[in-house]
Amino acid sequence: MDFTLSPEHRRVQEKARAAAGELAGEAARLEREGRFPQDILSRYAREGFFGVALPREHGGGGLDYVSYALLQMELAQACPSSSLLVHVNHSLFGMGLARFGSEEQQRRYLPPAATGEVLTCFALTEPEAGSDPGGLRTAAEKRGEGWALTGVKNFVTAGDRARFGLVAAATDPSLGAKGLSLFLVDLEQDGNLKRGAVEEKMGLKGAVSVSLHFEGTELPPDRLLGGLNQGLKVALALLDGARVGAAAQAVGLGRAALGHAVRYAKGRRQFGQPIAQFQAVQFKLADMATELEAAALLTLKAAWLRDQGRPYGAAAAMAKQYATDAAMRAASEAVQILGGYGYLTDYPVERLFRAAKAGQIYEGTNEIMRLIIAREVLKG
Repeated sequence: MDFTLSPEHRRVQEKARAAAGELAGEAARLEREGRFPQDILSRYAREGFFGVALPREHGGGGLDYVSYALLQMELAQACPSSSLLVHVNHSLFGMGLARFGSEEQQRRYLPPAATGEVLTCFALTEPEAGSDPGGLRTAAEKRGEGWALTGVKNFVTAGDRARFGLVAAATDPSLGAKGLSLFLVDLEQDGNLKRGAVEEKMGLKGAVSVSLHFEGTELPPDRLLGGLNQGLKVALALLDGARVGAAAQAVGLGRAALGHAVRYAKGRRQFGQPIAQFQAVQFKLADMATELEAAALLTLKAAWLRDQGRPYGAAAAMAKQYATDAAMRAASEAVQILGGYGYLTDYPVERLFRAAKAGQIYEGTNEIMRLIIAREVLKG
C-alpha cells in the first residue's frame, strides 16, 4: 500500500494551491458582497478546474476522481464558496452529462460546463421536499412531442447566473420517487421560467443560491436525460460522486480552520507564554489534526474506489459524514481557541464556522448518510 501521490496528482494539487492561494485574502470580501467575481471564475476556467475529471473529448481534463478530490481540498481551504461553484459544474451537471447524456447532449451541453465557459446548476430540492425525493411536486407533463415543466425548486446553487441546469420532475406521480425524470434546461433561452431572489444563507454567500420557478416551461423531447422515469437512479448515482467532492471540501475547510488556530495559538500570549504551550489548547489542536487526517484518508479511498470502478456509495457516505462533522468540530474549536476574536467577523474562523454547517446538510444530510452506512453494515 503506497500513500504517495503520483506526479499527476501532485501537479493538480500544486496548481490548485497556487491559484486558490491568490484568492484566500479575498474570501472575506466575497462573503460580504455575496457574489463571486467573474474574473476569478475565468481564471479557474483557464486552469481547467471545472472539468478536471470530465472527458477530455468534451473539454475536460480526463483525470481521475482522486485528482478532483485533491483539487477540491485546495480550493475549499482558500475559499469554500469557490469550491462549491466548481463542484456543481463538475460533479452534478458535468458528470450527469458525461455518464448519462446522449452523444448529442454531450456534444452540445458538456463542453461549456467542462471548460467553465458557463456556470450550471442542479435543481432537485423543493420547498416541501428535501431528503424525500418522493415528495417532489415539480411535474413534467407531455406537451406534443416534448414536455412542460411546472413547479418550484429552491436552494439552487449558482441558479442566479447558471446558463444550463439539470431539473428533477415527476413524469409519473403514481410511481412516487420511481416516477422522476431529469431534464436539461436552458435557463436563458427556455421560456416561462423565473429566477427567484437571492436566498440569504448563513454562510457560503459567495456561491449564491436562488429558487427557480417553472411556469409551463416547454422543452423538446431531446432534453430528457438518462431515460424516462430514471431520474432517481441518475440523481443517486450523481450524488455518490458529489459526496466525495463534499467530503473533500470539508477537509479543505477544516484544514483552513486548523491553520488559523495554530497560527493564533503560537502568537497569542497569556500568563507569560504562548497559549500553544497549554495542554488544553494542544489537545484541541491534536484532535483537529487527527480527525482531518482521517477524513482525508476516507475521502481519498472513496475517490480511489470510484476510479477503480468498484462500489463506493457507502464509502462516499462515510467520507461525507465524517469529513463534514470533522470540519464542523474543527471550525468550532478554532473559534474557541481564538476566544473573543474568533467571534469577530474581522477574523476568518467565524466565516469557516458558518460555511462548515452547510456541509452537514447538502448532498444528503449526515443523518441520511448514517442510514446509508447502517444499511451497508447490516448487509453483513
